[in-house]
Amino acid sequence: MIFETVTTLPAADVIARAKRFFAERVPQYAAYPEKEGPAYLVLRGQGGEEIALATFPAEGGVRIRASTLLFDQQLDRFLSTLPSAPGAVSSSAPTASAPAAR
Repeated sequence: MIFETVTTLPAADVIARAKRFFAERVPQYAAYPEKEGPAYLVLRGQGGEEIALATFPAEGGVRIRASTLLFDQQLDRFLSTLPSAPGAVSSSAPTASAPAAR
């Protein structure tokens, strides 16, 4: 699933919070940094599952785009802990479309 939101935090703070959150706040689903840069972070968790986060400058703050296959609930929970930018709307969208109804 892909998640997007806009926060008032700088990108470096988002990355630092994500590393701390996934290592400490959800121990049964812990994930640890595999790759990172000033604007992105890739975490690896149980069974080799991945969480990818990227940050981009946005009006009123920093846009975060994150994706995962296994950690949907935990990623949504993490993003909900970040302060939202004024007027920001968070979204999540499935990565595959549902079959058409017949």
